[in-house]
Amino acid sequence: MLEHLRIRNLALIEDMELDFAPGMNVLTGETGAGKSFILKALGFLLGDKLSADMVRPGAKRAQVEALFILDDEELVIHRELLAETGRSRLTVNDSLRSQNSVRGLRERLLVHTSQHGQQQLLQPAFQARLMDSALEDTSLLTRRDDLLARLREVAARRDFLLDKQRTLADKRDVLEMQQQEIDRVAPEEGEEERLQEQSDAIRQAEQAREQYDQALAMLYGDEDAGLMDMLGRFEGLMHRMARQNDDLQADAESVSALRHQLAHLSNMLRRPPVADDLPDRDSVEKRLYELAQLKRRLRRNMDEILALRQDIEENLSFLDACALDIAALNKEEAGLAEELRHVLAELRPLRRATAETFARRLEAELRELGFSEQVQVLPELTPAEVWTGIEDDRVRILWAPNPGQAPQPLDKIASGGELSRFLLALVSVQPTAESATYIFDEVDAGVGGLTLNKLADKLDELARQRQMLLITHWPQLAARARRHFQISKQIHDGNTFTTCLPLEGSARHAELARMAGGGQQGEAVASSLEAASHP
Repeated sequence: MLEHLRIRNLALIEDMELDFAPGMNVLTGETGAGKSFILKALGFLLGDKLSADMVRPGAKRAQVEALFILDDEELVIHRELLAETGRSRLTVNDSLRSQNSVRGLRERLLVHTSQHGQQQLLQPAFQARLMDSALEDTSLLTRRDDLLARLREVAARRDFLLDKQRTLADKRDVLEMQQQEIDRVAPEEGEEERLQEQSDAIRQAEQAREQYDQALAMLYGDEDAGLMDMLGRFEGLMHRMARQNDDLQADAESVSALRHQLAHLSNMLRRPPVADDLPDRDSVEKRLYELAQLKRRLRRNMDEILALRQDIEENLSFLDACALDIAALNKEEAGLAEELRHVLAELRPLRRATAETFARRLEAELRELGFSEQVQVLPELTPAEVWTGIEDDRVRILWAPNPGQAPQPLDKIASGGELSRFLLALVSVQPTAESATYIFDEVDAGVGGLTLNKLADKLDELARQRQMLLITHWPQLAARARRHFQISKQIHDGNTFTTCLPLEGSARHAELARMAGGGQQGEAVASSLEAASHP
């Protein structure tokens, strides 16, 4: 049961608090006053999304908070919407929770019917779910849905394999040719870089040997006299000159020292610092050429070629193995399909029996809502293939509201008022959580006259069993409420506000009179309704 609701800074609502009573609670007011914002707030609280522009202009956040009684315990749900980001935060009993967690509580807290529900009612898929919800044991439905989901998954995997198999089969010749090209050269990971480093090392070694040979040739000469011969003669000349001139003695000794130093250098130049284990230059260059030719033919760099080799191996292995995988999936599909046949064979007679019982209960509710004593609700169950070679019943509701009419689908003959009453009848027979609060949003649309009184009686009867929140424009319904709220729109200092006022006594009488058309006639209707509600 919903005990208390507070809404702050949501749309035109600045700060609104509502304390609800057991039984029927009614919201009334002019069209456009903001009654729908209260329902939006409840939906937002239980997981619906709202955009940031729903935050009242000038406010940083909108907040909705409600106190529910669930299983004799208090449940406080609080959610706020941030104007700046559009994000929201949700707490349940002061603990942060995810939106999905509170959506799971929704069916236990609220049952919402509206004109949107009428449109849903016209959809065969929705009608089928309604009929199925009446099954005492829904485990067969769960097994059916699970098997269908698994069959679709198996079929999707098989289709993927078949598509890939067809695509690769068309390319097999190209793949094998590319594989042969690559295998003929047999490149290895990092080989090209390693060979390039060896080539550079060989080139550097050859340059070093050439430089050392040039230095030796300069020292000892090639065809002409070298530096050592010339320096030897120069040394002898200097020593002879020094014997005649002591001042040249030091210079003669320097020349001798230079010749000895160059002789020592020549020994070093005969042993250039080049590694002895360098590979053969021709073999390295030949291998680099083979790799370059492979890159040119395949129009890829070496990393891409290595990746291509891996892809080709995987794709060819796939082609060799996918037939077995497809056969395994076909076997799995056959097993699931057989299991599905057994489930449907058990489910279909149960559904047919339940649909008949559900239809009879609906007929009884519709008679109480002003339909003919001969009103008929006929569940139409037609076989439809749900998997290859497997049929399940497709459910659709047919009805004949008047004697002599042939049963037809709801969308063919039902008026808005008839749909409103049909929806109320469904709510009355559809199983729901005992703690859930019914919300009826203009379920009286298109209803009037004596039928309206029958609708009011049914709502009154339902309200004795369950709490109800009813939005209506009819005084005949509002007069039945245990608690009455008036929603109105007001303007203060150029700003618009939606307000909520609980009504009692003369204020409630005035609202009922307004709803009845005002004036003396409205006053008379209001007085009559109040007298009937409180004999």
